[in-house]
Amino acid sequence: MSHWEEQYQANTIPWDRGAASPALHRWLQADAIAHGHILVPGCGRGHEALELARHGFHVTALDIAPTALSLLEAELAAAGLSAELVCADALLWQPAAPFAAIYEQTCLCALQPGQWTAYERQLYGWLKPGGHLYALFMQTGRAGGPPFHCDLGDMRRLFPPNRWIWPDGEAERVTHPNGLFELATVLVRGPARDS
Repeated sequence: MSHWEEQYQANTIPWDRGAASPALHRWLQADAIAHGHILVPGCGRGHEALELARHGFHVTALDIAPTALSLLEAELAAAGLSAELVCADALLWQPAAPFAAIYEQTCLCALQPGQWTAYERQLYGWLKPGGHLYALFMQTGRAGGPPFHCDLGDMRRLFPPNRWIWPDGEAERVTHPNGLFELATVLVRGPARDS
């Protein structure tokens, strides 16, 4: 049993807001997410996957914890919605086809920093060229984790300009009920090239 499955079975999930992120609501209200097939890796209980499905997106929700996906499945059924639910390790799983967009909120900060480069490769491979990565980078201001601190300078090195296009301007600060906050930004996957 994975660490994350144990957490969901014990209902010790302090990272769970109990609702979709305010950043997702703002992106949806601004019509900033192009409709198409969107992936939510590390979806957990799936508040964001549910909200995206509610807005008519074709959603694939990925998590390593079966209990988290069972909770999401029940929420989708209760709302009369559907999504593709995948129970797999995000560092190993490969989709049949790339996605138009990815919503990344809790997967990166849950992984050990030594795994981040492998995860960036996954994100790059999962997205179509020109696809959008809607990212919320966790800010803890401390060593250790999870969640691990995703320093914005480190994120710019992890998602380099030869592979990702960063927006102009500042990332949006998104507060979290647990007292931490995230920095929300949208990256565009560059064209395929040697890395």
